[in-house]
Amino acid sequence: MKVKNYISALVKTSPSLILIFLAIIWGSSFILIKKGLVAFSPGQVGTLRVVFAFLILSPIAFKHFKTHFKKHWKEMLALGLLSNLIPAILFSAAEVGLSSSLAGILNALTPIMTMIIGALFFTTAVRGNQILGITVGFIGSLMISFVGNGGELGTFNFYALFVIIATICYGISANMVKKFFSGMSANVFSSLAFFSITPIALIYLVSTDFILILTTHPDAFSSLFYIFILGTIGTALALLLFYRIIQNTNAVFATTVTYLIPIVAVLWGFVDGENLYPLHFVGMLLIIVGVYFSNKHK
Repeated sequence: MKVKNYISALVKTSPSLILIFLAIIWGSSFILIKKGLVAFSPGQVGTLRVVFAFLILSPIAFKHFKTHFKKHWKEMLALGLLSNLIPAILFSAAEVGLSSSLAGILNALTPIMTMIIGALFFTTAVRGNQILGITVGFIGSLMISFVGNGGELGTFNFYALFVIIATICYGISANMVKKFFSGMSANVFSSLAFFSITPIALIYLVSTDFILILTTHPDAFSSLFYIFILGTIGTALALLLFYRIIQNTNAVFATTVTYLIPIVAVLWGFVDGENLYPLHFVGMLLIIVGVYFSNKHK
């Protein structure tokens, strides 16, 4: 049985179990980024993540290249940049000055950003409860961004901006998918999006001191292993699972993963000895409440 058919069968029989598994995968991405940064720069972590993900998705991309890529290459390039390459680098840059658990918490802003971008540029209607959710979510993100090293409210942590910009990129790409790729298989457009950005990632990677680090840094291969897991499982497999969940259930059910990812990220941060304070948890709760109201249909 092909891998994608096996995944589809699993999602059909145990959607809730697969959703929890997906939350664990995505929630673990932030600690994997942190481990990758031990040896490599944020740009190297982000581009390696893209390259490893493409290795898994390349059979799908090559199979459908002639059919779809020539006609939609501009949209796929934009999608690849906004949904994968740019956020991958931004999250890595954020974790230079932000804990992996806080990056995971702020990532929960993605559905709120998707709604804002849709309302501003894609003529998506926004209801009153969604405006409330957006407001509450932003208050939560601001609170987290202003928490100091001792747990008190202090100066703004500008590394949080990298995560916020990444969630804006996710918001744009999600609306692009709805507008440009609604009639195409998710496996096809996601794999071709990676196909379009992988040459860019490789060119950047070879222009850096990647080889020097790989041959001289004592933790290079352990960091590379963590990034390999991040790219193959935390990116490629996670995308296939997420799109299959949407196709076999519905988008509302699939987006409940948003509530679970911060919990997994916080647990990994705790295991790794990261400090979290009461105001961090208040901010996380506000973001989750904001996402809830943003996704509420009535």
